[in-house]
Amino acid sequence: MADELPSEFDVIVIGTGLPESIVAAACSRSGQRVLHVDSRSYYGGNWAGFNFSGLLSWIKEYQEESDVVDWAACQELILETEEAIVLTKKDQTIQHVEVICHVSQDSDDHIEKVGAMQKNPVSVISPRSNDPLISMYTACSDTSELPLPHSKSETELEGPEVDVTLEKEYHENYTEFSQSALEQEKAENVPIIEDVAAAPKKNRITYSQIIKEGRKFNIDLTSKLLYSRGLLIDLLIKSNVSRYTEFKNVTRILGYQEENVLLVPCSRADVFNSKKLTMIEKRMLMKFLTFCLDYEQHPDEYKAYEKSTFSEFLKTQKLTPNLRHFVLHSMAMMSETSSSTLDGLRETRNFLQCLGQYGNTPFLFPLYGQGEIPQGFCRMCAVFGGTYCLSHAVQCLVVDKESGKCKAIIDSTGQRINAKYFIVEDSCLSEKTCSNVAYKQISRAVLITDRSVLKEDSDQHVSILTVPSVDPGSAPVRLIELCSSTMTCMEGTYLVHLTCASSKNTAREDLELVVQKLFTPYTEVELDKREQEKPNLLWALYFNMRDSSSINRESYSDLPSNMYICSGPDCFLGSEHAVKQAQTFFQHILPNEEFCPPPPNPEDIICDGDGVQPEVLASKPDTAEEVTGQRNTEEQTHE
Repeated sequence: MADELPSEFDVIVIGTGLPESIVAAACSRSGQRVLHVDSRSYYGGNWAGFNFSGLLSWIKEYQEESDVVDWAACQELILETEEAIVLTKKDQTIQHVEVICHVSQDSDDHIEKVGAMQKNPVSVISPRSNDPLISMYTACSDTSELPLPHSKSETELEGPEVDVTLEKEYHENYTEFSQSALEQEKAENVPIIEDVAAAPKKNRITYSQIIKEGRKFNIDLTSKLLYSRGLLIDLLIKSNVSRYTEFKNVTRILGYQEENVLLVPCSRADVFNSKKLTMIEKRMLMKFLTFCLDYEQHPDEYKAYEKSTFSEFLKTQKLTPNLRHFVLHSMAMMSETSSSTLDGLRETRNFLQCLGQYGNTPFLFPLYGQGEIPQGFCRMCAVFGGTYCLSHAVQCLVVDKESGKCKAIIDSTGQRINAKYFIVEDSCLSEKTCSNVAYKQISRAVLITDRSVLKEDSDQHVSILTVPSVDPGSAPVRLIELCSSTMTCMEGTYLVHLTCASSKNTAREDLELVVQKLFTPYTEVELDKREQEKPNLLWALYFNMRDSSSINRESYSDLPSNMYICSGPDCFLGSEHAVKQAQTFFQHILPNEEFCPPPPNPEDIICDGDGVQPEVLASKPDTAEEVTGQRNTEEQTHE
């Protein structure tokens, strides 16, 4: 930055993940002076989303990232009565990254033309790289190097918006979402590779085509959905951050049974209209689901099974194996061996209570991906006066030896900045601080495919599928399939996210068997067949992500009392933990203030002789446009 930052703030937040962004927004809304910094060039940390070229650049960064701290410059600013907590620049939360390309690769000349069209410089990572972190694979006979265009500092978003908004009166059931003409048009059109017999060869998807259309992809590092009655939806509505993001209803809950993908009936109407359930099964299911809605009022029904697994409890409820499978894996979304009866009942009730709120399933998905949500809270913080600096690393925290409290940070420019409270993303902590911490791991895969795992008349479904454990000791795999109308992939493709708790050495080992069960690697021979049972897998990314959500404060070494550690994404479907963590930290900092209160109405703003009160910014969200890196509206309209 050309100018120095102010030397005094109330709260300094390091990292722009979801919990950090919520805390920053809440503190700024309550009148605190907030400095929000991130060493990365983009918002969201491990909650971020990227276009395709941006994702490839993100992969490359892990090869080039160094962990050099200018300790001499730090020491000059630290007094004898102070000590330093050194932070790390190298993010250790992502490991075992593997990329597999199954589609054909065009000549280098053509790929260079594509890169020129994107106006992005192109760099190369060799598939034969010896780097232990990145392994690049290709399923094609041509093993030429894969091009990796650099992305801009923030995720580039384009395309018309779908008119899907959260209303304040969200408690009214079956709120209908309106769709734009574009989404309706996409629902009527057939993907370019759907009719493989009629599709000309030039329309078959190639790697260079994916790169050329890379801006139409928005690929999240973490894969989650929003429960329609969840804490995050409540917070988005209350704080009015929902106006910065649009949402699409998840349209299908799928099940996987006997090597087949099935549509799971969820609502009362779906249950009674289902042709896959007998009349007796329908009555059994409705009776059990009615019990789950108020199970706490009938403790005698489950008290004897509190120490049993939910799977064992279901066997006592006069449910057929078919119904037990649907309840366990598609509603409660629990493991057969590790989930307790109480956890299963609680998750089933939560599922049922969220049904019908905004559609026929309990879930919503934000258009352009989950990475939009942290950016929304960052924008709220900026609107109320927060200061933002990306690509701005913090070298160390300064701690007073006598009081044991953190006093300041020293940033990468050598500036010392004082504050009262410090919120730090856990990926910034050094190995010394985390020496006694036992982290869990999440296995992730991101796939690009050419059709849905369950083909129907419409090609614009958003689906969630839980695949049960494939072998003892492994965890269930959650699959979220996104269509092009979610603004996360180009037309004619689907973006598929797979997530599970890690049980093996790498994400690929955890997830590859499920990928093989559901998808077929793309080949020219397969495309020539008229009937293809499985979708073609075009491209795949595997990686492991650290899960620090279960780590308590005492696990870290000698944390100052006014320093709070935010965890990264967890393995659960929702974002409840991030919201609870942010609220807890805010209440420690400002115990007498309301957490993210609604913004004032413009007509209630009072003006005095010196100008407008700070609250007037609430009615002018565009004042934060440049600070938060939102897309240029005029440019988007022009495109």
